[in-house]
Amino acid sequence: MKSINVGLLGIGTVGGGTYTVLTRNHDEIARRSGRDIRITRVADRNLELARQVTQGKADVTDDAFAVVSDPAIDVVVELIGGYTIARELVLQAIANGKHVVTANKALIALHGKEIFAAARAKGVIVAFEAAVAGGIPIIKALREGLSANRIEWIAGIINGTTNFILSEMREKGLTFADVLKEAQRLGYAEADPTFDVEGIDAAHKLAILSAIGFGTNPQFDKAYTEGITRLDAVDIKYAEELGYRIKLLGITKRSEAGVELRVHPTLIPEKRLIANVNGAMNAVVVKGDAVGPTLYYGAGAGAEPTASAVVADLVDVARMMDAAVDQRVPYLAFQDEQLQDLPVLPISDISSAYYLRLRAMDKPGVLAEVTRILGDRDISIDAMIQKEPEEGEDQADIIILTHVTVEKNMDSAIAAIEALPAIAGKITKLRMEELGR
Repeated sequence: MKSINVGLLGIGTVGGGTYTVLTRNHDEIARRSGRDIRITRVADRNLELARQVTQGKADVTDDAFAVVSDPAIDVVVELIGGYTIARELVLQAIANGKHVVTANKALIALHGKEIFAAARAKGVIVAFEAAVAGGIPIIKALREGLSANRIEWIAGIINGTTNFILSEMREKGLTFADVLKEAQRLGYAEADPTFDVEGIDAAHKLAILSAIGFGTNPQFDKAYTEGITRLDAVDIKYAEELGYRIKLLGITKRSEAGVELRVHPTLIPEKRLIANVNGAMNAVVVKGDAVGPTLYYGAGAGAEPTASAVVADLVDVARMMDAAVDQRVPYLAFQDEQLQDLPVLPISDISSAYYLRLRAMDKPGVLAEVTRILGDRDISIDAMIQKEPEEGEDQADIIILTHVTVEKNMDSAIAAIEALPAIAGKITKLRMEELGR
């Protein structure tokens, strides 16, 4: 069969890993795909780096558009990132009849609908396994392995930077600011970590998982996003005492009213497997109606773990590029005409259990007022702990765990409690999830 010529756009960390894996495992990959797959052209601004990685075995240029317009190129691998020039390059590659493999979660989350429509019109494949959770084949699992199931919910640790930070805060009792500096020194966090620590990166990935799980187009713009920058180390400590771990989770659920799409710090029972995913690792739990909860764990970033997913997509393209369009696996798991426009619920309408931490005067009647306010809004208490005041102080922390309630009811209760004269400062509110058995 005809060999496949690949044009690689970007030969940084993931691009270099992709070139290395494809070269090192060339014979094994050919046995699996039935074709000779080679990167024959590379585009990168750093020509010296590109030449060093390819060792003269590929044509190197700093003009990415020259690669996507090259008639000899069959597949374009986009590893530049961002969603401006990357979008232009991907759309141009599609217009030129080339299949596309990308690891660009922001591109798919924001422009997936446009890109998939263009690809359908041209009859080419767009593969994006590496866009979510690095080397974990979660997209293939959702799209193919669980296709017999009605997906009920998906919850995942899908950002390694924040998981590393939270793990270090818990294990060493350090503040967010201190751990962030260490994460930057070790290369886990960027110089500007905003996309990671504010949950934006996780929301990009969650929008893709939700689209595949429920058969919609990606709806990143409707996702609720709350990062870890305001998380206090004392809440991690109290959660631990109560048998919970705090993780930044991306959560999407389907109900009769619509779809939940939210990223935020979450308390998880420490006995759950996902609660024990530490460091920079990723994990995703998927609940299907037939299979029940399933867990997918592994490296969510890094040169070769992500390259593993990129090359796997190249193998899929090699296997299916000559197949009829209607015989290929749909981009978002569901047949194109079966995609639904499901509403995304505002965060005020979601239901969750809650962790509350309030600082109150150590005097009689305070707890009674707090429980009355909660009871008036049909919020039942699961557990409550009152800490002893520090020596010389007349205020103490009160920690309350509630049963499941609607968020807007909880927000109403918090506003009323904060108005009490005996309550000092703002109440900390964190959501809680059981995540299966």
